[in-house]
Amino acid sequence: MSSYPPRAEALVTAMVARAATDPANAVAFQGAPGAYSHQAVRELFPDAAPLPSASFEDAIEAVQTHRADRAVIPIENSLHGRVADIHFLLPESGLFVVGEHFVRVRHCLLGIGEPADLARVISHPQALGQVRGRLRGLGLEPVQYFDTAAAAAEVAGAGDPATGAIASRLAAELYGLKLFAEGVEDADHNTTRFVVLARAPAPSPPAGVPAMTSLNFEVRNVPAALFKSLGGFATNGINITKLESYIRAGSFAAAEFYAEIVGSPDDANVQLALEELGFHTKWVKVIGTYKCERERTA
Repeated sequence: MSSYPPRAEALVTAMVARAATDPANAVAFQGAPGAYSHQAVRELFPDAAPLPSASFEDAIEAVQTHRADRAVIPIENSLHGRVADIHFLLPESGLFVVGEHFVRVRHCLLGIGEPADLARVISHPQALGQVRGRLRGLGLEPVQYFDTAAAAAEVAGAGDPATGAIASRLAAELYGLKLFAEGVEDADHNTTRFVVLARAPAPSPPAGVPAMTSLNFEVRNVPAALFKSLGGFATNGINITKLESYIRAGSFAAAEFYAEIVGSPDDANVQLALEELGFHTKWVKVIGTYKCERERTA
């Protein structure tokens, strides 16, 4: 059974067929055509063949099985925090983070009739959360749907003027919807950060080019284990921009962590910090060093 509404399925079929003819140039993303992940792929790789995937796991599997060369996955949003469980997905995938990209998310209110006809809007829960105040002001009922672009395709196919969608301008263009309003998000900083995943790590950025490094590690089951593990980053002046914990295999004894730091393992201070981290942990795995696209400042 298809995961996409009929209007989206036709586009998905064509895009999958195109990617299959040139997998070395294919870039997988989660969602229907017109999703913000699709927009990120177009911005990052304008000449690539975007490959729609029903889930984050499917997008990653496309890279693992060589049906795509890379995948572009959203991991955090400036309004709603974590998007994908990248800390779960990455360690098991065998893939590497080779880049990052920021998309300014400008949500659009879309429909088929007139704005006055609308009673409800459908969209992904993340998107609905980002426009909560605006929808309340307009008196529109939010209804959850599994994907923003798929919601737009559903509205286009259903033919109900009382139901609209929150999605991208690209989705409006792809599915022939009217754009009632653009920029309906509750904050003008609404931005989603994406990471690019590949089967092999990227070369470290040249000296002088700001770099980010992503890594996983597991702390020892001893008091102050995390404090001791991270001490080397503090003493060596390294900024930790992301730190998330998780447990695996039913064990509540010791946590594993996904972290992102500013710098490259080629830097002397990062080398020292990683050595100290290794001393206080069971294992450390660097899963990517890549160019820092946006400076991390307060």
